[in-house]
Amino acid sequence: MLDIRFLRENPEVVRQNIKNKFQDSKLPLVDEVMELDKRNREIKQEVEALRAERNKISKMIGGLMKEGKREEAEEAKKQVTANAEIVEKLSAEEKEVEEKIRTIMMTIPNIIDPSVPIGKDDSENVEVQKYGEPVVPDYEIPYHADIMESFNGIDLDSARKVAGNGFYYLMGDIARLHSAVISYARDFMIDRGFTYCIPPYMIRSDVVTGVMSFAEMDAMMYKIEGEDLYLIGTSEHSMIGKFIDTIIQEEELPKTLTSYSPCFRKEKGAHGLEERGVYRIHQFEKQEMIVVCKPEESPMWFDKLWQNTVDLFRSLDIPVRTLECCSGDLADLKVKSIDVEAWSPRQKKYFEVGSCSNLGDAQARRLKIRVNGKGEKYLAHTLNNTVVAPPRMLIAFLENNLQADGSVKIPEALRPYMGGKEVITPSK
Repeated sequence: MLDIRFLRENPEVVRQNIKNKFQDSKLPLVDEVMELDKRNREIKQEVEALRAERNKISKMIGGLMKEGKREEAEEAKKQVTANAEIVEKLSAEEKEVEEKIRTIMMTIPNIIDPSVPIGKDDSENVEVQKYGEPVVPDYEIPYHADIMESFNGIDLDSARKVAGNGFYYLMGDIARLHSAVISYARDFMIDRGFTYCIPPYMIRSDVVTGVMSFAEMDAMMYKIEGEDLYLIGTSEHSMIGKFIDTIIQEEELPKTLTSYSPCFRKEKGAHGLEERGVYRIHQFEKQEMIVVCKPEESPMWFDKLWQNTVDLFRSLDIPVRTLECCSGDLADLKVKSIDVEAWSPRQKKYFEVGSCSNLGDAQARRLKIRVNGKGEKYLAHTLNNTVVAPPRMLIAFLENNLQADGSVKIPEALRPYMGGKEVITPSK
């Protein structure tokens, strides 16, 4: 969410930013919020003037009573009462106007970083760099669900009966591999100095609206009926929420945390071949990383975060590439974002396995996450990034480590988490 003072002083910058994000329907909101802001300041001035007049009259009343001027004193009291009624009405209007301002300001997108490429959607994201040599073997790579089934490792039919589409049972070596990847990712991040955390899996509405836009909320979040609680779509939500309405001492920054959680998503509009299996689902598990830091340090942490994901995937022999997300592909709160994509030898292309985002002070402004610096308080910057999100990560792992005989090689880094196994063998 932008600072209203920034919008007031830089309306053309805000308008151009909206155009850069191809959200022209939001352009009228700039004029609307500026009018509301003008009215809000007028109300405050009127209220201040009326209260000053009331205080002045109140002091006069005592003097009039002492002088025996009761009629004049009574008239002055009536004026005080009238002023109080006007102040009450203006205060009610002020509250209404400020709520409208807040609602609109939460809809206007954050100012993107100047380095972000301008583009309408993810088709215009820009490749930054490739890591590792993408290989297409001379034998067929089956669809990931078929690989899992060869190990008796997945049961989609039973899950469909129990919970519907978008759910799964993982079993045997595939389930163990899933847990091994999560455990390895946890220790990988701990070794890089991050504090491990298991957060709440449900959050209140004020946290939801603090960490994401209304559009994201509608597309992603499951609400608990009859309660002010939502299932998290990623642990970033509750991890950033951990700092709601807090003042952090500057010397305590940065806060670097890595968290495990199940994640729940509606996944509205998910269609197509690659939505079958376990690529796009309603429930999955994830290891996440978040940083709360000083504003001047957020670009440095942004680069560190996406590099962590690249390094982890490369340690498991999976080729990856990084993509700079274009303006139209950025969620409203994001300043800058890089996707990490893994190589799929079956599809002969890369696919998304993680996303790193710098949100500037947008979440901190909404959640009131402040830093107590040297003589002044300021808003922190927040960042987040996916470490790994099985079972999507399993797709990349299985395809890139599948052998000609149907077995799957276990990279050395993962073997301690798989009971020392160097390979897992299909049962079919």
